Amino acid sequence: MADRVHPSAKPAAAAAAATTNGATTATANGAPTTAFPAANGTPTKPQLYRPYPPQPPKRRRRRPRCSLCCCCFWTILLLLFVALLAAIAGAALYVLYHPHRPAFSLSSLRTNALNLTTASDGSASRLTTLFNLTLISKNPNSHTFTFFYDHFLVSLSSASGSVFLGNGSIPAFASYPKNQTTLRAVASGSTEDVDAESVAALRSDLKRKNGLALEIRMDTKVRVKAGGRKSKKVGIRVVCSGIKGVSAPKDKNATVVADVADSRCKVDLLIKIWRFTF
Repeated sequence: MADRVHPSAKPAAAAAAATTNGATTATANGAPTTAFPAANGTPTKPQLYRPYPPQPPKRRRRRPRCSLCCCCFWTILLLLFVALLAAIAGAALYVLYHPHRPAFSLSSLRTNALNLTTASDGSASRLTTLFNLTLISKNPNSHTFTFFYDHFLVSLSSASGSVFLGNGSIPAFASYPKNQTTLRAVASGSTEDVDAESVAALRSDLKRKNGLALEIRMDTKVRVKAGGRKSKKVGIRVVCSGIKGVSAPKDKNATVVADVADSRCKVDLLIKIWRFTF
């Protein structure tokens, strides 16, 4: 019976085969390495054999940042969108309630005193005035729009604006829908050292057939209430022009009634930007 030869159960820890032109070496884990001789015949350091070439690490993609132009574009677009919403809301409010601005008219103007005195040497002039005026405030809205006015600052001057004649005030009041309120005020003034140009202009106007043309200006703030909502206070200016026939009373106790038939009162909003009012 023939004998069988069995290989050893434990292979050698390291087996090396060297050749003159090159050597192949088996490492401890079984991966073959190849050593190549250098030009001078000295073998180089063994290199590990890899079946696949190493791959470079993947780079993360960076998202492009929004530029300044992109930010400006979206900001402008947002502002336009807000303005569009405000316009739509205003149009809907106008169609629903059809609001009207308040109306003012001058009922009467009486001159109690209009004295212009000049010193004998002509060095100084003094102007003393006293006026009684009656105005009517109307609220033409038929819905729940109520106007709440602060006190009025009233000033009178010549139509050209060159001569100041007096000032006064009107107390605060409320104007309800489809209602009118009668306002009375007293305006007076005592101006010292009136300049020569104002004196000449005033004397020339008083000598006219139609008398002195006068203008009334009133400034105040108003708050609007619609239902249960109230707006912020908004400045308004009421200017009444077209007043004629203002002259000095001939007697101390007499009064001169001005012609207010052609007078008109205009209401404008006062928009204040920084220190300037428009």
